[in-house]
Amino acid sequence: MLAIKLSKTGKTNKKMFRLVISEKGRDPYGNVLEILGSYNPHSKELVTKDDRIKHWLSKGAQMTATINNLLVGKGIVEGKKVTASKAGEKSEKRVSQLKAKDDKKKAAAQAAEAPKEEPKVEEAATEEVATEAAPETEAQA
Repeated sequence: MLAIKLSKTGKTNKKMFRLVISEKGRDPYGNVLEILGSYNPHSKELVTKDDRIKHWLSKGAQMTATINNLLVGKGIVEGKKVTASKAGEKSEKRVSQLKAKDDKKKAAAQAAEAPKEEPKVEEAATEEVATEAAPETEAQA
Protein backbone atom coordinates (compact mmCIF):
# COMPACT_ATOMS: atom_id res chain seq x y z
CA MET A 1 0.00 0.00 0.00
CA LEU A 2 1.23 3.49 -0.82
CA ALA A 3 1.50 6.17 1.84
CA ILE A 4 2.24 9.88 1.85
CA LYS A 5 4.67 10.52 4.70
CA LEU A 6 7.43 12.80 5.95
CA SER A 7 11.09 12.21 5.25
CA LYS A 8 13.53 14.09 7.47
CA THR A 9 16.28 16.18 5.85
CA GLY A 10 18.40 19.10 6.95
CA LYS A 11 20.96 19.62 9.67
CA THR A 12 21.03 18.41 13.27
CA ASN A 13 19.31 21.39 14.88
CA LYS A 14 17.63 22.68 11.72
CA LYS A 15 15.39 19.84 10.58
CA MET A 16 13.35 20.06 7.39
CA PHE A 17 10.96 17.49 6.00
CA ARG A 18 9.97 16.31 2.54
CA LEU A 19 6.50 15.03 1.73
CA VAL A 20 7.12 11.80 -0.17
CA ILE A 21 5.07 8.92 -1.48
CA SER A 22 6.39 5.40 -1.10
CA GLU A 23 5.39 1.97 0.13
CA LYS A 24 4.03 2.12 3.66
CA GLY A 25 6.58 -0.27 5.17
CA ARG A 26 9.56 1.07 3.20
CA ASP A 27 12.21 3.32 4.69
CA PRO A 28 11.21 6.95 3.97
CA TYR A 29 14.87 7.89 3.42
CA GLY A 30 15.42 5.36 0.65
CA ASN A 31 13.92 5.22 -2.81
CA VAL A 32 10.62 7.08 -3.12
CA LEU A 33 8.16 7.24 -5.98
CA GLU A 34 7.80 11.01 -5.93
CA ILE A 35 8.59 14.07 -3.81
CA LEU A 36 5.31 15.92 -3.23
CA GLY A 37 6.55 18.95 -1.31
CA SER A 38 8.40 20.14 1.77
CA TYR A 39 7.63 21.28 5.31
CA ASN A 40 9.66 23.61 7.51
CA PRO A 41 8.57 23.09 11.15
CA HIS A 42 10.44 26.19 12.33
CA SER A 43 8.53 28.65 10.16
CA LYS A 44 5.48 26.35 9.71
CA GLU A 45 5.87 26.75 5.95
CA LEU A 46 4.26 24.01 3.87
CA VAL A 47 5.02 23.86 0.13
CA THR A 48 3.09 21.19 -1.74
CA LYS A 49 2.18 19.98 -5.21
CA ASP A 50 -1.57 20.02 -4.65
CA ASP A 51 -2.54 18.36 -7.93
CA ARG A 52 -0.08 15.48 -7.42
CA ILE A 53 -1.26 14.90 -3.85
CA LYS A 54 -4.88 14.70 -5.03
CA HIS A 55 -3.79 12.38 -7.84
CA TRP A 56 -2.14 9.93 -5.46
CA LEU A 57 -5.05 10.07 -3.02
CA SER A 58 -7.44 9.26 -5.86
CA LYS A 59 -5.26 6.23 -6.67
CA GLY A 60 -5.78 4.94 -3.11
CA ALA A 61 -2.72 6.23 -1.28
CA GLN A 62 -3.05 6.72 2.47
CA MET A 63 -1.68 9.56 4.61
CA THR A 64 0.03 9.50 7.97
CA ALA A 65 -1.75 11.35 10.78
CA THR A 66 0.74 14.23 10.67
CA ILE A 67 0.38 14.65 6.92
CA ASN A 68 -3.40 14.54 7.25
CA ASN A 69 -3.34 17.32 9.84
CA LEU A 70 -1.00 19.48 7.75
CA LEU A 71 -3.07 19.09 4.58
CA VAL A 72 -6.39 19.66 6.35
CA GLY A 73 -4.94 22.78 7.99
CA LYS A 74 -3.84 24.15 4.63
CA GLY A 75 -7.17 23.25 3.00
CA ILE A 76 -5.85 20.83 0.39
CA VAL A 77 -7.83 17.89 1.80
CA GLU A 78 -11.33 17.99 3.26
CA GLY A 79 -11.92 16.30 6.60
CA LYS A 80 -11.13 16.46 10.28
CA LYS A 81 -7.78 16.51 12.00
CA VAL A 82 -6.80 13.31 13.79
CA THR A 83 -4.76 12.61 16.89
CA ALA A 84 -1.18 12.18 15.70
CA SER A 85 0.27 10.97 19.00
CA LYS A 86 -0.88 9.85 22.41
CA ALA A 87 0.40 10.93 25.80
CA GLY A 88 2.40 8.45 27.85
CA GLU A 89 1.01 6.68 30.90
CA LYS A 90 2.65 9.10 33.36
CA SER A 91 1.34 12.10 31.45
CA GLU A 92 -2.19 10.69 31.40
CA LYS A 93 -2.12 10.20 35.19
CA ARG A 94 -0.84 13.73 35.72
CA VAL A 95 -3.48 15.22 33.42
CA SER A 96 -6.25 13.29 35.19
CA GLN A 97 -4.99 14.55 38.58
CA LEU A 98 -4.96 18.14 37.30
CA LYS A 99 -8.49 17.75 35.95
CA ALA A 100 -9.64 16.40 39.32
CA LYS A 101 -8.14 19.44 41.09
CA ASP A 102 -9.83 21.78 38.60
CA ASP A 103 -13.17 20.05 39.13
CA LYS A 104 -12.81 20.47 42.92
CA LYS A 105 -12.01 24.17 42.48
CA LYS A 106 -15.02 24.67 40.21
CA ALA A 107 -17.29 22.87 42.67
CA ALA A 108 -15.98 25.02 45.53
CA ALA A 109 -16.49 28.18 43.49
CA GLN A 110 -20.05 27.17 42.64
CA ALA A 111 -20.75 26.36 46.29
CA ALA A 112 -19.40 29.78 47.30
CA GLU A 113 -21.59 31.53 44.71
CA ALA A 114 -24.77 29.61 45.57
CA PRO A 115 -25.40 31.23 49.01
CA LYS A 116 -24.91 34.69 47.49
CA GLU A 117 -27.74 34.04 45.02
CA GLU A 118 -30.23 32.74 47.63
CA PRO A 119 -30.54 35.98 49.66
CA LYS A 120 -31.41 37.86 46.50
CA VAL A 121 -34.29 35.48 45.93
CA GLU A 122 -35.47 35.87 49.55
CA GLU A 123 -35.32 39.67 49.31
CA ALA A 124 -37.43 39.60 46.19
CA ALA A 125 -39.94 37.29 47.91
CA THR A 126 -40.28 39.63 50.92
CA GLU A 127 -40.89 42.59 48.60
CA GLU A 128 -43.70 40.66 46.86
CA VAL A 129 -45.28 39.80 50.21
CA ALA A 130 -45.13 43.48 51.25
CA THR A 131 -46.81 44.64 48.03
CA GLU A 132 -49.54 42.00 48.37
CA ALA A 133 -50.23 42.94 51.98
CA ALA A 134 -50.62 46.66 51.24
CA PRO A 135 -53.79 46.41 49.09
CA GLU A 136 -55.52 44.23 51.69
CA THR A 137 -54.99 46.82 54.43
CA GLU A 138 -56.37 49.53 52.18
CA ALA A 139 -59.45 47.45 51.38
CA GLN A 140 -60.13 46.89 55.11
CA ALA A 141 -59.80 50.59 55.92
